[in-house]
Amino acid sequence: MSDWSIRHFDKDDLKAVMSINQTCLPENYPESFFMGLYHHAPLAFLVAESDDQIVGYIMCRIERGVSSFSRLPVKKGHVVSIAVRPEYRNNGIGTALVTRGLEAMKQYGASEAFLEVRKTNKDAISVYERLGFSVRRVLRGYYRDGEDAYLMVKSFLVARGEKTDDA
Repeated sequence: MSDWSIRHFDKDDLKAVMSINQTCLPENYPESFFMGLYHHAPLAFLVAESDDQIVGYIMCRIERGVSSFSRLPVKKGHVVSIAVRPEYRNNGIGTALVTRGLEAMKQYGASEAFLEVRKTNKDAISVYERLGFSVRRVLRGYYRDGEDAYLMVKSFLVARGEKTDDA
């Protein structure tokens, strides 16, 4: 496999991103959904590129709501959709997309992040757990086909006494 890189989504990437979404995920969205997320949080809509082809993407939004870790109102980053073409998986692309997406959410002032993932998607769950997400609860019948999802959450705040990655 050749080298790959992560960059910000550009409007010219839309058809390739939609193709990956349709190939990899049962949840498909109209163009307006992708572009709405792009306009809402452009720094948090990223693509992975290899050999001048888009091979993966992550799109996120920033929401306001009650914290998953306290009862306080906060800004939360929501990983709305992420996918990597099957032939490019297991090369660190998904992990890199999530990591960069989390960094972008922090730039928008999010203090935590969340996502929904199919309970059967063990590979993705493993990646999210390695990146510090934990299962908060089960969302029964979350997906259109009736499958349950895990709601997974991650705090960006550092507990007293913990070291940060920057330290």
